[in-house]
Amino acid sequence: MNELLIADDHPLFREALRGLVTKLYPSATIYEANTISSLYALVEDRPNADLLLLDLTMPGAAGYSALVHLRAQHPLLPIVIISAHEDPVLMRRAIDHGAMGFIPKSADSQTLSVALQQILLGDTWLPEEALALPPISPDEKKAAQLLSELTPQQFRVLQMVSTGQLNKQIAHELGVSEATIKTHMTAILRKLGVNNRTQAVLIANQLLLQNQTDTGQF
Repeated sequence: MNELLIADDHPLFREALRGLVTKLYPSATIYEANTISSLYALVEDRPNADLLLLDLTMPGAAGYSALVHLRAQHPLLPIVIISAHEDPVLMRRAIDHGAMGFIPKSADSQTLSVALQQILLGDTWLPEEALALPPISPDEKKAAQLLSELTPQQFRVLQMVSTGQLNKQIAHELGVSEATIKTHMTAILRKLGVNNRTQAVLIANQLLLQNQTDTGQF
């Protein structure tokens, strides 16, 4: 392995993971990101990386959204979820959304070594308790397919809409005009086949860890 990407917002865990990976693959160059925006920039800079280790709950992430987005934009990049979540259903959903593996943060170094070796050979790796679970629902699969059609900027805009931000706020944060955000929203609604922001958020919510469909929080 030549290049490895680590995306996690906890510096101590990144340090520990970097140490373990360095022992397993001494010649690998490791690059790190601590937010979703910095991760997207890192992947753009290192598109030929051998592997990405991705935490599901980084700042700016929403469930499996980052995984689905990266899978669509960089289909050849193997992605492995490293997460404190140990619900077998969440593990299986990650695989169905394109991850090559799901490694709990509680895993020991031997388990990490076996998992990475298997994944680098082109296989998937999951804890045993998640292997026999059924796949994601047709609605969730359709939502992921629709969201994968969005451009990176459209994807960012929809994520911000999902947190309750208005067009004016999104425009300010992204450094563009409000008219530009309205144009993005028009394209987002068209690609998702919906008529308003609430319906778009409902689709985005299909990828949350709790698979929420209630938009009352927005």
